Amino acid sequence: MTQPLPLAGRTVLVTRPDHQAAALAKMVEAAGGEAFVFPALAIEPVAADRLAGSLAYLARADIAIFISPNAAQFGMAAIRSRGGLPGALRIFAVGPGTARALAAQGVEGAVTPDGQDSEALLALPQLQAVAGQRVVIVRGVGGRTLMADALRARGAEVRFMECYRRACPHVDAAPLLARWQAGGIDAVTVASAETLHNLAALLGETGAPLLSATPLFAPHEKIAAAARRFGIARAVATPGGDAGLLDGLVNWFRNNP
Repeated sequence: MTQPLPLAGRTVLVTRPDHQAAALAKMVEAAGGEAFVFPALAIEPVAADRLAGSLAYLARADIAIFISPNAAQFGMAAIRSRGGLPGALRIFAVGPGTARALAAQGVEGAVTPDGQDSEALLALPQLQAVAGQRVVIVRGVGGRTLMADALRARGAEVRFMECYRRACPHVDAAPLLARWQAGGIDAVTVASAETLHNLAALLGETGAPLLSATPLFAPHEKIAAAARRFGIARAVATPGGDAGLLDGLVNWFRNNP
């Protein structure tokens, strides 16, 4: 007798930005589930003229660190517009998803840690002796300063290249609320605390009890911990990336039929 697919009968809320939602949605569907795509985060490129100083610095840099797949996509678009990466530049990616995004942009061989955060990257042997070296951190507007602070403490000269910004999208939550109120959402996925906050704002007071009562899956313990502080009791940290989210979903519903 054929075994049912692991997510059969389950509907998973996919909140990734528009340009990143399809991969996870397809994985959910391949596992037998239904993906309800509701982007709760918008990614907007920073105007090219605001990046001129960073791009000029990059041309003289020794190291470039890409913080996220969005940094790879939007950063490389800006870099290509100015002639591409310097040949001697050493490239680092915070996690395998970022490394894959760089490879999709034609940048192979990025150094990537086993973990998927700044702490794991900073532990790499290649980033210990960086005194006197110029480092560009490619990221979105704002965010943690841990990596820059640590590299400066090791003697590096560090500059940010902030090539995109995050925003709350203008979307109608009514169809999602109607589906949820009818019992049609079994799990929520979020890839950042900001996405969770945007989702809560878009759902409003009507959606607050629905969100708090639904298991939530996040690809890092820090995001899951933020969700618990937000009032979501069943916030599950999964391995990184879309594959990690899918594994977490499958394991959860296998153990909570």
